[in-house]
Amino acid sequence: MEAVKKETKRNRVPKELIYEMRRGRPIYYRDYDKVLAGEKSLEEVVGSSKIQWLIITLILKLLLKELPSDGYEVATNEAGFKFAPRSWRNLDIAIFKKEELIKEGIDEKYVKTPPEVVIEVDTKADLRKYGDFMHYLIEKTQDLLDAGVKKVIWITTRDRKVIVAEKGKRWFITDWDDTVDVMEGIKLNVLNILKEAGYEGI
Repeated sequence: MEAVKKETKRNRVPKELIYEMRRGRPIYYRDYDKVLAGEKSLEEVVGSSKIQWLIITLILKLLLKELPSDGYEVATNEAGFKFAPRSWRNLDIAIFKKEELIKEGIDEKYVKTPPEVVIEVDTKADLRKYGDFMHYLIEKTQDLLDAGVKKVIWITTRDRKVIVAEKGKRWFITDWDDTVDVMEGIKLNVLNILKEAGYEGI
């Protein structure tokens, strides 16, 4: 009986409030229940914070400058990646090999081709069922690596950390002022790109 109640409650949540899907189980946007209660608008929970979109924008500028334009494409705007049946994840920044995208075909569906690199800045997911952000981060990162993504980089704005996970290698956590490799020949230092853009006081 309890399971039926839970299923009925879940079915009442509009699909617009589903942030990601894992093995048929929805991961909702943070504060989705406040939207259902009329306390917040949909735009309030799906929108990015100032520091989140700023860091994403600065990283995009770096990648578009450094990546060979004829060999790679950079996806953003929470690009949907279908990594398994009834499973998809939103990606803040994803670097794809252009030839692989062409091979899959460009249409209105979520991409199935694994990106070379994924860069995430915080998350908009509701984390209550995970207990904490790190549990969610580990699960999502492992899903992406298992699906064929070569490297996943997380940037957290609250504690100013960078987490780097690479398939077959030791994951590590470092600080914003450290320089990490994105791909061969492309390095990222979060503090430096903020300073260079005039946001030294952040």
